[in-house]
Amino acid sequence: MTQPNQFPSSGSEQKPPVTPDLWAQAASVSGAKKPADTPGWERSVLEKLAFSTLTEQRSARRWRTFTRLAWLVFLIFIVWWGLSRDMATTSKSGPHTAVVDIKGEIASGAEASAEYVVAALRSAFEDEGSKAVVLLVNSPGGSPVQAGIINDEIMRLKVKHGKPLYAVVEETCASAAYYIASAADEIYVDKASIVGSIGVLMDGFGFTGTMEKLGVERRLLTAGENKGFLDPFSPQTEKQRAYAQAMLDQIHQQFIAVVKVGRGDRLKETPEIFSGLFWTGQQAIELGLADKLGSLDFVAREVVHAEEIIDYTRRENVAERLAKRFGAAMGGGAAQALQSTMARLR
Repeated sequence: MTQPNQFPSSGSEQKPPVTPDLWAQAASVSGAKKPADTPGWERSVLEKLAFSTLTEQRSARRWRTFTRLAWLVFLIFIVWWGLSRDMATTSKSGPHTAVVDIKGEIASGAEASAEYVVAALRSAFEDEGSKAVVLLVNSPGGSPVQAGIINDEIMRLKVKHGKPLYAVVEETCASAAYYIASAADEIYVDKASIVGSIGVLMDGFGFTGTMEKLGVERRLLTAGENKGFLDPFSPQTEKQRAYAQAMLDQIHQQFIAVVKVGRGDRLKETPEIFSGLFWTGQQAIELGLADKLGSLDFVAREVVHAEEIIDYTRRENVAERLAKRFGAAMGGGAAQALQSTMARLR
């Protein structure tokens, strides 16, 4: 009777399974001689296997280094190509109308920042082929600081180069955007454009009542009586409110002064003109906030008499975005390396 899980004898003697000779296989791979030929062959095989592994690791490191260098060369080429392209587009000859866009929010780091707009204006004014510069405006406003820098630079460039600057409003020219446009020799609008909003605001939220209802206690420690000024989770005192209002009034008066200088006798002052209201393009012409109806093509053809339009707007291109990301990655890697080094030093 056969035992469970056992095969019955076949009548012939069972041979034990053949165990592969791993040392022989390793020797054949590494090129070592057979055991019978050379005593101490095991050590020789192990040494050759170790050297082979080191060679493979060295080759892999070289390949990684080559790949990284290739990417670096590629990024450098992209940056060079982008910069050379920008130089080529800003080096023009022949009479033309230079255009600089002011679109979107006027803020530091945005495309309508003082950094980008001023650089574009300088290129446009300095080009000998440009007969005039046109600001193509479509912005709801933004930072009075950025607008003030651009306005001051426009006034300086007009005097230095003796070229006129016109503003052409598309959809909106409000608040800080009008602050900039007021420096133009003439402002052209569409009859349905939105123009004006000569005012200053500071907005925020207060959550003190909500916190009381929820039973949340605000724990704010400051050194200085007004250090927590405008904290949304702390009550605002009358003294702080008056201080903020005085600051806004001062900036508002700066805005008004710039508009009066830019528009001069064309401005028809009314009680509402500096109240923060805005008007259509047609109303803006009647109030002296704008001069005439007209588009970019109309100004280039009928006013500047140079129908060729060249865009000098400074924009962040693909090369610059890649360069910034590469710089951020390098900076992050350096920071991590520094942190790990400091951790080892502790």
